[in-house]
Amino acid sequence: MHCLLIRHARPFIVEHSEGPADPELSEEGARQAIALANHLTADRIDAIYASPMTRAQQTAEPLSLDHALPILTLDDLAEFDQDSSTYLPLEELKRANDGHYQALLAGDFSHFGVDMNVFRRRVASAIDQIVDGHPGEIVAIVCHGGVINAAIGALLGLDSPYFFSPEYTSISRIAAGRHGRRSLISLNETHHLGVRGQARRSPK
Repeated sequence: MHCLLIRHARPFIVEHSEGPADPELSEEGARQAIALANHLTADRIDAIYASPMTRAQQTAEPLSLDHALPILTLDDLAEFDQDSSTYLPLEELKRANDGHYQALLAGDFSHFGVDMNVFRRRVASAIDQIVDGHPGEIVAIVCHGGVINAAIGALLGLDSPYFFSPEYTSISRIAAGRHGRRSLISLNETHHLGVRGQARRSPK
C-alpha cells in the first residue's frame, strides 16, 4: 500500500489563547487546500485520514469532497504542540532564528512539554494502524510537520526527531509492503504550489 503524508495548509497565527491553540486556515491556506485537492483529483485515493486539529481537518475537506470519501479522524496524528496556547509557524521561528526552533532541531522539545520518544511511538502506532487497515490501497494522511518528521525519520533510521521542514500541503510518499518493509518514494512534493509555497489560483 501507499501512504501520502500531507502537511496541513497555512493556518492563522495564534499568539495566545485561553486554552490550546487550534487555529483555522488562513485565506492563503484555504487556497493551498484547494490547490492540493485539484492536484490529486485524478489520483486514486482509497481513504483519507486526518489529525483532529482544525488546520488538518480543513485541509482535508476539499480532498474529501473531490473523492467523495469521509475524513477518518485519528487522534494519534495530532501534532506535538497540540496542548500549546500559542501557534507560531515553524517557518516564522526559523526566519527569526528563534531559540525554540534551534532547540527543536537539537531534539529538545521541553518548551512544548513533550517527551519526544513518546510522541514518536504514538505516530508510529498511528501509521501502523493505517497500514494494517488498508492493504493494497492508497491512503492520504493529512497531518503536521512533526508527525511527518517522526514517521519518515523512523523509516530512515534517523536519531533526529525533526530533520526537515515540510512545506504547507506538501506530499511525501511511503510504500509499505505486506511483510513490514517500507520505503520512501518522495519527499516534500510541492508541484501544486507556486514560489515559496503560494498556491496557484485554481481555475473557476
